[in-house]
Amino acid sequence: MQKRKGDERREWLLDRLKQADGPVKGADLAREAGVSRQVIVGDVTLLKAQDEPIIATSAGYVFGASAGAGGRALFEKKLACLHTADDTEDELNAVVDAGAAVRDVTVEHPVYGELTASLMVANRHDVRQFLERVRETDSPYLLQLTGGPHLHTITADSEEILNRAEQALREQGFLADED
Repeated sequence: MQKRKGDERREWLLDRLKQADGPVKGADLAREAGVSRQVIVGDVTLLKAQDEPIIATSAGYVFGASAGAGGRALFEKKLACLHTADDTEDELNAVVDAGAAVRDVTVEHPVYGELTASLMVANRHDVRQFLERVRETDSPYLLQLTGGPHLHTITADSEEILNRAEQALREQGFLADED
């Protein structure tokens, strides 16, 4: 543990996230930097204000807004989905089993407008971690704010994989245009 100050810590934080193979928990960053988790949250906010592409996900912080959950996706597609909260695990697994990743979820809220949250799930382990976090915090899924309709940005290394993921969702009846 090495305590760092201000600009030096934020520079270290950027380098740490750029070198990471996946999401890094805020608590781990805080421990490594010798500061509180809240200091890391503030640092990330300042870095985002400087247009650094840091994404906060349920699994931790990720650098690179244009990358998929694995940090290397080149193709993306937005899909309109409709299902109940009970079907969330099956929906996410359908996408990752096809080889794609779910970058985010977006809903249209009647008061706040468009709300988007990062998911960054690329495999069944990520899906399990996300679902565990929802259960542990007793948090509702965003789709519960709209009665089910939501958008996902899915990412993959090829159009073929995106199409395979879309077909998997279609076969399970999760696409909104399939009603």
